Amino acid sequence: MLTIRDAISEDAALIRALIQELAEYDGEADHVRTTEADIARDGFGTNAKFRTLIAEWGSQAVGFAVFFHYYSTWRGSGIYLEDLYVRPEFRRRGIGTALLAQVAHTAREESCTFVRWAVLDWNEPALNLYASLGAGLLNNWRCVVLDGDWLDRLARKRLTHDACTRVENPKQQSRNNHDL
Repeated sequence: MLTIRDAISEDAALIRALIQELAEYDGEADHVRTTEADIARDGFGTNAKFRTLIAEWGSQAVGFAVFFHYYSTWRGSGIYLEDLYVRPEFRRRGIGTALLAQVAHTAREESCTFVRWAVLDWNEPALNLYASLGAGLLNNWRCVVLDGDWLDRLARKRLTHDACTRVENPKQQSRNNHDL
């Protein structure tokens, strides 16, 4: 029997293990950098950066979905689905669809207008599932990531140009000065 539940902080090790399994399936096992401690810190508490759903078949964890709020200047408030994974031996039982349906339900419950995610172009089973659910591909868009040394390098360029000056929000400045 399938159960979908919200993850709790004690699930951090399980979530990390599922992330690793997904990365292995994707052929990217050596690219996972998040630790169990990162997941426990960032995924739970009052300032959680993401949420996780755990799919269980009987008492066994068989899949998960990781998602967070996302804002599109064209569409408004939405949810970004970072990861959706079902262990291979439990596929074709409706578990992926059930996880997606719960994310969709959360989106509607929280007044979001869309759910967005990425899928690898070779993952035909996932592409077929998403198409069957009515999801559309953004064919002209490419995912872009800036990280590591390149992120640091760009961050240091923030105000190195003579013509650039960062000014605090005048309303915020006056509130801050008023507090003195």
